[in-house]
Amino acid sequence: MHKIKILEGTYKIRGKDVELAGMVFPMVEEFKVGATGGYVTVDGKAIAGFPDRNIKIKCDSADDYEVTREKTTVREETDEETIDRLRERFQILEDMTKACKKGDVRAMIVTGPPGVGKSFGVEKVLGKHELIAELGDRPAKYQVVKGAMSAIGLYCKLYNYADKDNVLVFDDCDSILLDDLSLNILKAALDSKKTRRICWNTDSHMLRREGVPDTFEFAGSVIFITNIKFDNVKSKKLRDHLEALESRCHYIDLTIDTIREKILRIKQIVTDGMLKNYMLPQETQDDIVAFIDEYKRQLREISLRTVLKIADLAKAFPENWKEMAKQTVLKPV
Repeated sequence: MHKIKILEGTYKIRGKDVELAGMVFPMVEEFKVGATGGYVTVDGKAIAGFPDRNIKIKCDSADDYEVTREKTTVREETDEETIDRLRERFQILEDMTKACKKGDVRAMIVTGPPGVGKSFGVEKVLGKHELIAELGDRPAKYQVVKGAMSAIGLYCKLYNYADKDNVLVFDDCDSILLDDLSLNILKAALDSKKTRRICWNTDSHMLRREGVPDTFEFAGSVIFITNIKFDNVKSKKLRDHLEALESRCHYIDLTIDTIREKILRIKQIVTDGMLKNYMLPQETQDDIVAFIDEYKRQLREISLRTVLKIADLAKAFPENWKEMAKQTVLKPV
C-alpha cells in the first residue's frame, strides 16, 4: 500500500472542513470524481483522531497529493476540536440522563476525573424533573447517594426507588462496587430480563422495621458516577466486579485524561456562563482562566472547584485576589 502526502485537501471533522496539507496517509484508492466532487481514499485508522475505516479526502485532482516514503503523521486535535468533543460528550451525558428518567435506559456509568462537572450534568437534568414533582406535590423520584453504603442499605434504597420513572444516582459511592453482596444485588437490579426481581434471602430486623419486603420488582434506573477509569483497573477482583457491572450498563467515558483537556474543559464551562452569578467583569473572568492556565502545574487540583475558589477570592478581594490565590490554591514551591 503506497503512502501519499496531501498537498491540498480537506476532511470534515465534527461538521467542519479541516485542512490536511502536509499529512501522510496510506492510500487505499486513487483520485476519483463523485457526485460531490473529487476525492482520494485513504486508510483513516492508521492515524489517531480519524475514523477506524477508509475515509475520503476531498481534493480537486491527483496533483493535490504525492506518493511519499515519509512516515504516517500524527494529527493533534486543535483546542477548538477538543472543546467541541468535550461539549458533545457532556451533552450526551445529559441526553442519557433524560433517557434514564424516562425509564428507556436502565443503567449508566459515568467516569472522569474529579471536579470536571460529572455530577452537575446529571443533577441539572434530574433537578428539573424534581421541581415539576414538587410543584405537583408528588414524592421525590430521584436521589443522589454519596459515601459508603451497606448491602442491606442498598437493598432498601432500591426498594424505595423501584418505580419506572425513579432514578438512583450513586456519586463516588465506590464501596458498593467492592462488596460481593452489593454487587449481586446490583446485578439483579440491572438485569437485562424484562422483569428484574431482587431478593433478600436472610432474616433481617431492619427490613421488618422499615416495612421492606424480602423480594420486590425493580423497574427504576441507576446512574453510577465515579472517578475510576474501568479500563485502567489492575486488580483482577475489582476488574471482574466492574466488568460484571459494565456489561449491564451504558458506559460514558468523558475523555478528560490530560492537563490540557482539563484546562480546555474549564475554558469551555467558563465561556458557557459558569461564573455568571458572580457578576464579575469579563476581564476578571478571563484573568481567572489565564491564572489557572499559567499555574496549572502548581495547582493543588485542576478542577471546576478550583475555578469557584478563585472566583470567590476575586469577588471578595478584587484588588489582590491573585496573590491570595497563590497562597491558597497552589502547592508550596
